[in-house]
Amino acid sequence: MEVFTAFLKLGLTSFGGPIAHLGYFQRELIGRRRWMDESRYAQLVALCQLLPGPASSQLGFALGLIRAGWRGAIAAFLGFTLPSAAMLFAFALVVPVLGNPYGQGGLHGLKLVAVAVVAHGVLVMARQLTPDAPRAFIAALAAGVVVISSTEFVQLLVVAAGAMLGRLFLRSSSSLATTSFELRYGAKTGAWLLASFVLLLAAAFALQSLDSPLIASAAAFYRSGALVFGGGHVVLPLMQEAVVTPGWVDADDFLAGYGAAQAVPGPLFSVAAFLGARLDGGQGGPAGAVVALLAIFLPGLLLIAGSLPLWRSLASHPGAVSAIRGVNAAVVGLLAAALYDPLWTSAVFAPVDFAIALLAFVLLATNRVPLLVVLAGCVLASVARAS
Repeated sequence: MEVFTAFLKLGLTSFGGPIAHLGYFQRELIGRRRWMDESRYAQLVALCQLLPGPASSQLGFALGLIRAGWRGAIAAFLGFTLPSAAMLFAFALVVPVLGNPYGQGGLHGLKLVAVAVVAHGVLVMARQLTPDAPRAFIAALAAGVVVISSTEFVQLLVVAAGAMLGRLFLRSSSSLATTSFELRYGAKTGAWLLASFVLLLAAAFALQSLDSPLIASAAAFYRSGALVFGGGHVVLPLMQEAVVTPGWVDADDFLAGYGAAQAVPGPLFSVAAFLGARLDGGQGGPAGAVVALLAIFLPGLLLIAGSLPLWRSLASHPGAVSAIRGVNAAVVGLLAAALYDPLWTSAVFAPVDFAIALLAFVLLATNRVPLLVVLAGCVLASVARAS
């Protein structure tokens, strides 16, 4: 219940997309609740960045798994995913027309909250993970590469480069054995989970030509979740190819669902609830929504659960310490780059936007005002400005 309530709060308040979620998780679970230290958290972030799938959902699943075993993992997934999935399913039923000034002002306020939360997360993680010049350089280099590159695989390349630079310039004779993750299963279970991922992926390719939209779309959503690197917006072209091209979902409905997904908290992959419900012009209903959600999230969750024991084994070798320090520094750079683009570039357009975001950041950094109050203040200020 502790895990479920913590992630339910995050599922109701985590606006801004997958990178912004890292800041929300850091603030609520690492900074306030102290579920683990910053180094372990950064290792989890790095592992999720290396794997295909929805990175923030994988991170939440892993945090729940480490905190309270398999029930904790399921509780974390449900708490974080259900709010956005329920909202998008409801939107699929009514498909309202949005776009009035008040609605747009509220959405803009949510973007400003995300700017403040991620800025605070960057500050905290930079203090812990880039305490010297070499690691600060790796973080700055990672941020620069991500900002100037438009390649969808750049995050994976930056994490790998951070590991290589760490091995070259951050040599250490110690090991991470005392800071590895405490899991309730071992490498054998991990291997079975990874094998299940591969077998289900093979089945998803084999079932793609079925006449049944429900089964064939489940296979398509599984392929999308299994093959996308970077998560978030990167998966949308794959989902469009999966459901619009065969004619299961109308193109206008797809675009409406994409727009609505920007307005709700939680993982962007939850748009699968909307698309599943809209299969065959709305005939998918609740069954379509549930099948689509499970299919798109399942491969990423199998991958993270199966990989955790291997990461733990790797961390026991002294040679991995330098690489992981480099990866941690690169993760700080990734978060800093995301603070600029897309968060800053899509939210801060005028001095008043900067003032609202700065005030929210100060309130979060001093830890004197609850996050929900800061969120409400940003939304109200932005709506007042729009009016």
